Amino acid sequence: MTWDCFIWFAIPALVFEAAGAAFAWKERRKPASGMTLAGICLYFAFVLGLWASLDRPPLRTMGETRLWYAFFMPVVGILVYSRWKYKWILSFSTLMSTVFTMINLFRPEIHSQTLMPALQSPWFAPHVIVYMFAYALLGAATLLAVWMLLKKGGPGAEEYSILDNLVGVGLCFMTLGMLIGAVWANEAWGDCWTWDPKETWAAVTWMGYLCYIHLRHTAAKDSKAALWVLILSFICLQMCWWGVNYLPSAKGRSAHTYNS
Repeated sequence: MTWDCFIWFAIPALVFEAAGAAFAWKERRKPASGMTLAGICLYFAFVLGLWASLDRPPLRTMGETRLWYAFFMPVVGILVYSRWKYKWILSFSTLMSTVFTMINLFRPEIHSQTLMPALQSPWFAPHVIVYMFAYALLGAATLLAVWMLLKKGGPGAEEYSILDNLVGVGLCFMTLGMLIGAVWANEAWGDCWTWDPKETWAAVTWMGYLCYIHLRHTAAKDSKAALWVLILSFICLQMCWWGVNYLPSAKGRSAHTYNS
């Protein structure tokens, strides 16, 4: 399986996911879930095929991480839809999956089968996969927060409840990803935490989401300050994910800029 085959899996998967989103708006839950799951299975089939052809997890380049993000967005969507029946979530997850898919289709990355020694670790795959799942959840939470800020009449208790659940689960996965990363770093470099630029931004992001939870428990239940903190935290997450690669402080000394 190569990236040349990607279009034959991605386009049908997006069609299935879009059909699932349409059925969700019509409140036809079984077809909505079935179509979305079909799209997820198609995407996952390509991921497994690419994994086998590369002889490594497809997690190294920005193109490969976008692949996982496009895969996990509908996974998060179907989980949220199944649990809380929020019909807009499948439209959002399909849209985001489409964006990352189109980037990979029109701007394909060059992939190498040779990993540097630090990435040849059993902790590599779980660390990145857990983080991608957290990013998908927190991305959905951010879009919901923006919608709540723009909503006429202000957000209601139901929206805040869903938002709190998304952030809570997302932060749990982010914390797990950080712990796996610390174990991996100790094996690779002999230290769990070195305040590398990426690690610093990871800490800032993690504390940002903790601030959101703190505000939700201490401020007024309808306080919009927590929503702004959530949006700011997601901006920090983008810096942690890819923005740090463009910082002068990371070039040449960051252990996490593998492609520099």
